Amino acid sequence: MSISKKQTRELVDFAADVAMGAGEILKSGFNRNFRVEYKGRIDPVTEYDLKSERYIVSRIAKEYPRHVVLAEEGSGSGEQAEFRWVIDPLDGTVDYAHGFPVYCVSIGLEYNGEMIAGTVYDPERDELFHAARHQGAFLNKTRIAVSKERVLERALLATGFAYNVATAKRNNLGLFARMVKNAQAVRRLGSAALDLCWLAAGRIDGFWELYLHPWDTAASWVIVEEAGGEITRLNGRPYSIFAPDILTANPKLRRIMQEVLTGAQ
Repeated sequence: MSISKKQTRELVDFAADVAMGAGEILKSGFNRNFRVEYKGRIDPVTEYDLKSERYIVSRIAKEYPRHVVLAEEGSGSGEQAEFRWVIDPLDGTVDYAHGFPVYCVSIGLEYNGEMIAGTVYDPERDELFHAARHQGAFLNKTRIAVSKERVLERALLATGFAYNVATAKRNNLGLFARMVKNAQAVRRLGSAALDLCWLAAGRIDGFWELYLHPWDTAASWVIVEEAGGEITRLNGRPYSIFAPDILTANPKLRRIMQEVLTGAQ
């Protein structure tokens, strides 16, 4: 059984409505006193992560009761199925907990093991990024595309550091130093989903990171590829949402970044 473009678009429209509803929940709690707990040494979860996730999962269960969910805070079985929603109810929790206005809701949809749709909503800027396979990528109602920058010295890049940065032997610090010396500049904003969407919109030229989780990239993966970006692992091998690293830019710049990150330059 295949899924039509019309069906995929309807699913994206549903995801967009849900993401904006969840974004309203996050916006209502932003910069206010709320409960913060820790899943690890520096890995927080707020009560608004949980409120947002409950809202998203309940909307999906009501509209598509046979679909399954893989979500950051543990909702759903996460098992493989014909349709699987991959959800981050609050990407950028550290930012959110500190009142730093860079965070979002990310909702991706997988069909028979392939990511086919993605929606990312930024409540602070009221920006909705969305894409369906073979139908282009959009910011609100405007079609977007990755930048055409082909020279690393003129490229604005973004990256991030995993919660295990203090203990992992492979911790991105060396790669960050290498890129700072080769690119025009490197930013670290704290939301991989938004980094990828801003790359899709041409605001940044390239992105790489280690140790991301499936919900961090599921939705944005579709958005970036539909905007003309190329996504691989750092070594150029095919990417999946379960891969331990990610590298993306326009095809020319991605290859140059790969050479630097892997030590070929």
